[in-house]
Amino acid sequence: MRGSIPVPGPKTQRYGGNTPCVEVRCGDELFIFDLGTGVRVLGDELLATGGPTRASIFLSHYHYDHLQGLPFFTPIFIPKYAFTVYGAPRDGKGVKEVLAGQMVQPYFPVTAEQVFKAQMTYKDLSAGQTLELGPARIHTLDLNHPGGNLGYRVECNGKSVVYATDVEHGCEKDQQLVEFARDADMLIIDAMYTEDEYRGRKGAAKIGWGHSTWESAVETANASKVKKLVLFHHDTTRDDAAMDEFVERVRKHRPDVIAAIETETVKV
Repeated sequence: MRGSIPVPGPKTQRYGGNTPCVEVRCGDELFIFDLGTGVRVLGDELLATGGPTRASIFLSHYHYDHLQGLPFFTPIFIPKYAFTVYGAPRDGKGVKEVLAGQMVQPYFPVTAEQVFKAQMTYKDLSAGQTLELGPARIHTLDLNHPGGNLGYRVECNGKSVVYATDVEHGCEKDQQLVEFARDADMLIIDAMYTEDEYRGRKGAAKIGWGHSTWESAVETANASKVKKLVLFHHDTTRDDAAMDEFVERVRKHRPDVIAAIETETVKV
């Protein structure tokens, strides 16, 4: 899934052009991570298949590329659906207030209160907290990203998936992420740049922008001894051909690596 902005078009059809939204199924539980433009596609799929009608939504943070799909997630307008939204308080505002704040004039024509007809529950969440939902345990970790960001680890029926989008390497939190992802079956992690791009050896430097490199992603995955590494938050400048080259380059260092592809299902 893409970072920053959607990049639809013929040159991004294979990997996809929508911003972040990841679906995780655990028994009867549906977990949705982030509400980028990809959540519109998920909403259409839920309507087409008839279910499930209940889900938990986990927000990593509130930068717009992780929220901009919310007003176009059709099930949220339908009373038979029920959603619990989890996110960290920021700047004295809880998750409900933060989300409502993006759907007000002059930024949006209608408010959340006017159009959200699904059964909505909002719960503030903090780093270090653990939730038990059905057969799943969900752990949280504070990641290195401007304004704050939560990483999530889902454990269910002996399997584990870590979602660590929008994380920059190079500080004391690196080792915390390694331990958080220890022995996970799958690590979905920010790998937006190459080291040359990040350091400014190719184009403008990206240090302090809140994103990592594929080199850092591989290093974290190897140190954590995760079984499957998934590259995430693809740079908007990489079309499908450039993504193919990017993945092949990474596979020279981590042969099992895959890049997140829109609508692709990966069984853990």
